[in-house]
Amino acid sequence: MKQEVRSIIAAAVNASVDWGLRPQGAPYPGVVLTVVSGRSGHTFDGPDGLSVSRVQVDVYAERYGEAEALSAYIRGVLDGYQGGNIKGIFWQNERDHRENGETKKPFRISQDFEIHFAREDA
Repeated sequence: MKQEVRSIIAAAVNASVDWGLRPQGAPYPGVVLTVVSGRSGHTFDGPDGLSVSRVQVDVYAERYGEAEALSAYIRGVLDGYQGGNIKGIFWQNERDHRENGETKKPFRISQDFEIHFAREDA
């Protein structure tokens, strides 16, 4: 799932896309992906081979308008997406702010997506 989600976003935007954290000194804009939570699907017979994860997509940019536009574009690409092992991606919510509230830091817009996918190990 991680590789697929990163590939979908990276193919659609002109920005670095990384899992976990943004490399120090990387140019703006940038996108950071974080798995916030996840769970496996089960039936009475055991695991069903499906999982659901909540993934936070953070867009960083030096200007608010740039962060807002890139974030909206990513939402358009991901919301409702189906393909490969991904059975469905659904937008959940959004937050925007300066990193740590400091005026010298970049703008950050965070979105949460619920991702339903077939586990590759199932």
